[in-house]
Amino acid sequence: EPELEKMYKEEATVKEIIDLGKKLEGCVRHVSVHAAGVVIAPTPLSAFTPTQFDPKGGKIITQYDMHAVEDAGLLKFDFLGIRNLSILADAVKIVLREHGKEIDIENIQLDDQKTFTMLSKGETMGLFQLNGTGMTRYLIELKPSSIHDINAMVALYRPGPMESIPSYIERKHNTSLVTYLDPRMKDILSQSYGVITYQDDVLLIAIHLAGYSWLEADNLRKAMGKKIPAVMEAEKEKLTGGLIKHGMTPQKAEQLTPQAMAALRIKLRI
Repeated sequence: EPELEKMYKEEATVKEIIDLGKKLEGCVRHVSVHAAGVVIAPTPLSAFTPTQFDPKGGKIITQYDMHAVEDAGLLKFDFLGIRNLSILADAVKIVLREHGKEIDIENIQLDDQKTFTMLSKGETMGLFQLNGTGMTRYLIELKPSSIHDINAMVALYRPGPMESIPSYIERKHNTSLVTYLDPRMKDILSQSYGVITYQDDVLLIAIHLAGYSWLEADNLRKAMGKKIPAVMEAEKEKLTGGLIKHGMTPQKAEQLTPQAMAALRIKLRI
């Protein structure tokens, strides 16, 4: 900016402020710790990244952010603590103690009609991710009949994808409404009545309809997760071009790409 450059040369105060700003630029402003991120290394972590004690908890943490950790070749997992798992464990113990019945929670029946009936009636209090006024209302309208219906509701019930829930419900109860922008999408989306529901749906569309390799599809997923505008725009153009190159009309490709990109940013993996 010419005016700022002129002030920098002529005014001592402005020069001092800008010089100080240059020294501060890029410096870490504060330290925070990821709520669930765990970095895994083949040897002691200090061989790969500077470490320090967590100011609040005293545990050893890396001084790198998530991007630098990835660049260093380290693996980061998000291990989220879920209180409901403790509740389930307690319930299993109580059933065994009071009724003498041992429940293998890892091998429960996934097509239990009583459970679907219960959800269809809106009896969701205390059910992890299925309770709450909005979700309960949708479950009553949906009347789930398979574990896939429940999975889909959990995946779609979040800002953005939530707009697809009415369409999912309508298509479930009236299969004549199920349509696909391209016949090849039927193999990918038939279980969700033609509604893009999971990240996996988008990856398979990229592979089978746009000619992506598995590696390219995973790079697409990563790029959208980082939410860098320039990268997202480049991936959008690449996906649209791939769809057209592999047989989709430009009009349909332009219609599908925004849907896929929006889905990839926020939907769950299965």
